[in-house]
Amino acid sequence: MLSADTVSADRPTRRGGELALTVALLAALVAALVPVIRVARPGAWLAGAVLLATLVLVAGYIARRFRLPAVAVSLIEAGVWAAFMTAVFLGSTALLWVIPTPETVRAVPLLFERAMSQIVLGAAPLDETKALSFLIVGSMGLLAIIVDHVVVTARMPLLAAIGIVSVSLIPSIAVPHEVDVPAFVYLAVAILALLRVETRSREKPLERVAERSAGVPATALGIGAVAIIVAVVATPLLPAPAVPAGGFGPGSGIDATLQLGDDLRRPAQVEVLRVRTSASSAPYLRATTLSRFDGAVWEPDRVRTVPLDSGQGLGPVTVADDIRVNEYTTTVEVTNLASRWAPVSFPAVEVTGLDGRWAAVPYNRTIVSQSGSTQGQSYEILTNQPRPTLEQIRGMDARTPDPLDETMNLPDDMPPIIGELAVEVTADATNDYDRLIALQRWFRGGAFNYSLDAPVEDGFDGSGAEAVAQFLEQREGYCVHFASAFALMARTLNMPSRIVVGYLPGTTNGDVVDEQPVYSVSSQLLHAWPEVYFENLGWVPFEPTAGLGVPTVFSPAASAPEGATPGATPGATPQPTSTGPLDPNDPNNPRDDQASGPTIGSVNPLPGISIVLGILLLLAMPALARGVRNRQLAAAARGGDAASAWTIVQDAAIDLAIPVPASETPRAFAYRLVDEYGVPPDEMNGLLIAIERASYAPTRSRDFLGSEGVTDSAFAVRASLMSGAPRARQILALVAPRSLIVRPGSVYAAGAAKVRLR
Repeated sequence: MLSADTVSADRPTRRGGELALTVALLAALVAALVPVIRVARPGAWLAGAVLLATLVLVAGYIARRFRLPAVAVSLIEAGVWAAFMTAVFLGSTALLWVIPTPETVRAVPLLFERAMSQIVLGAAPLDETKALSFLIVGSMGLLAIIVDHVVVTARMPLLAAIGIVSVSLIPSIAVPHEVDVPAFVYLAVAILALLRVETRSREKPLERVAERSAGVPATALGIGAVAIIVAVVATPLLPAPAVPAGGFGPGSGIDATLQLGDDLRRPAQVEVLRVRTSASSAPYLRATTLSRFDGAVWEPDRVRTVPLDSGQGLGPVTVADDIRVNEYTTTVEVTNLASRWAPVSFPAVEVTGLDGRWAAVPYNRTIVSQSGSTQGQSYEILTNQPRPTLEQIRGMDARTPDPLDETMNLPDDMPPIIGELAVEVTADATNDYDRLIALQRWFRGGAFNYSLDAPVEDGFDGSGAEAVAQFLEQREGYCVHFASAFALMARTLNMPSRIVVGYLPGTTNGDVVDEQPVYSVSSQLLHAWPEVYFENLGWVPFEPTAGLGVPTVFSPAASAPEGATPGATPGATPQPTSTGPLDPNDPNNPRDDQASGPTIGSVNPLPGISIVLGILLLLAMPALARGVRNRQLAAAARGGDAASAWTIVQDAAIDLAIPVPASETPRAFAYRLVDEYGVPPDEMNGLLIAIERASYAPTRSRDFLGSEGVTDSAFAVRASLMSGAPRARQILALVAPRSLIVRPGSVYAAGAAKVRLR
């Protein structure tokens, strides 16, 4: 004699039940694949992943129709996976295009290595390559095999749902982005549909099967509703994941898309670089530049590169003959930065000591990886820095030899406030340099505040033209807003400009190497600043961000002491502070050309509180779901459903790791609970009679005990089991109830370890 669950499990499923389950499972897998589009550009890999998942699931469905064992089904699915991957990606190495050979096996690690290198070093969205497609498509197929076994064979859809949701979260962690509500809703609906189809695929011997079956879908709906609320409402309050869009590997990264706000707002900061230099102060370090602006985003420059060790790399600095050029050496030691760009001082003419394949970008004198990353690197930069006098730079024009250069482009629909303010602020200047200094002084002079929070609250955490217009009206923002506004205003004045992404100079850590102080650069010093091109001089950096860095100032030739450098560019910056924005009414605050520490703003406790609340909510969700299910079972039991009362006891046993095997009859199970675990005999006997009558007696004879008596007996037995278990097992049963994912009579319920009474 078997339990109700065992009877239903042993009978064949309804015709079409497994087909519906296979379709629902495919829909859930496709939902998990949608977020990957943010990481990799859509291409043939998308169709290949869906096709492979479909073939695997169909193969499993057909194999089960022939009543093959579960192991045989999984082996057939694995064979389909291997044949598909071989035919599509490694056909030239295989026998008859589908049968793998030793050469095929040797080619797999190489493809995997290339794919991982592209992920670690690439910037999202990644371009479609054979190696990346191989990794994504193959992973999708393996995931299909695993979840097919978990759902259709082991009948644990909740466990499969956890795996599918985890896979769908990986792209969101790799590429921080606002919640994609449609994609998340699709995923939630697909998972809930999977749970519902799996439940309906089971035939029940009881007359009130609809009432009984409603428990699982209702529980799933409750969990799904809570998950959607958390994702849509609470997630935006949490700090972004630790890996930014510019890098996927270990350590911090560099986001070259000007989405630096999330990186700068992280409460934790780590040391990313150590720098020492022969110059009098630590330099700014650039990673890359952004010249193309389409009105919405600034795009990193994609220009010609040459191998760094080819002898044709960076080349000498070309300036007018009467401009002094000073030579410096800077040593950079990377401590915690995984990036495809190597931060270098400007203008670099030689970089030595990098391991791996690196290329130079002559256009902006930056260094980019062709194979490898900056993590753990130590290298030396030789810099030739032009030092014009004030008179010399005032006599130069800020213009480019190429009138079609993209550093002059402006969008057609740019807000008029940008150009109007540029003209207004520079009205009294008579040359290009003085106009740029007037802009720099205006931004740093007290009218603007440095703020990491105000832009987000007011909805312009970006660098597009509309965001810049809002920034100029509100006059609060961080480096991205200052740099974007300065660059666009310079272009409205017919000056070529671009934006640099890199790091502010660090602060001394007290160490001295080769008589040079060592500067520590933290992740919080990730920065963006503008540059303007001067004819016969080159690109000149400016520092408009209020309260950060050192503004650009060139000195008159007559004021320079004997042997001193007749000019200055953005240089060292003091230790960052957290004392809040500069008060424009405080005369003691540094202004204009005085260096001041970066004002990070007061610490916002909301992210930390949100993290704690989010963790507590996640930890409480299993217990809440268990409580909801118990209330549903109790309601059904009070309505006369003895099977629901029996399930309360089975779930309690599973939560406490007490075996509930499919081969054991209800009577044997009841006797074991009384003999080995000391449950009350009278309550257990009454519950046993109720479930046996409900399962096998004629309909009119089933109602033996009153519904309240059955329910009370079930909870009395449950309470006895809980009180008799060790305290650690009791806590685990409350915090992580196994019965949410383990079914009575399944192989996982039968294999649990025996719990001893205290």
